[in-house]
Amino acid sequence: MAESKTVLRIEARSLRAELARACPDFARRIAAFASELNIATRAVVAGYWPVRDEADPRVLMNALRTPLALPRIDTKDAALSFRAWREADALVDNRHGIPEPRAEAKIVTPDVVLVPLLAFDAHGHRLGYGGGYYDRTLSLLARSATPPAKPSLRALVTIGVAYAGQQVAALPREAHDRPLDMIVTENGLRRFTTRPE
Repeated sequence: MAESKTVLRIEARSLRAELARACPDFARRIAAFASELNIATRAVVAGYWPVRDEADPRVLMNALRTPLALPRIDTKDAALSFRAWREADALVDNRHGIPEPRAEAKIVTPDVVLVPLLAFDAHGHRLGYGGGYYDRTLSLLARSATPPAKPSLRALVTIGVAYAGQQVAALPREAHDRPLDMIVTENGLRRFTTRPE
């Protein structure tokens, strides 16, 4: 399983680089679907700062007009923390070279998480980078979500951000894998209403 995922990641990274070059207006195009996400204006939306050829969610994030957050790696092999973020806030590079909020930024709990990925399939499963950060984080957030405290919000919504060409026929799955609720690509929004076991 690990070996097959390693091969998939190598192939997916190469493909994503090609897709990024072919779609330079990706960020603007996905922002056009902001209203279709049906995110409440007071929901905290956690995005991410794209690096290299990652699908860029930043224009979409600003179009949502909700409180925003970015992830921060506080401890290796632990879940991510999310820190409140505004466009003017300074960021610092972590040990992976990824810009993230400063340690003193306010910790928040997101209602919606925009998730980076290398590939996705027709059932909403994603291929991540292999570090397990999002797997651990989404599992923790899903367990700790308390919808009754926020009756107007869903427990936790996960939205993959990807180029349409990153879809593959199927991905290997493990017990801890949590399917995404939606995928937004330059071609539109896709919701996953059925989740096979």
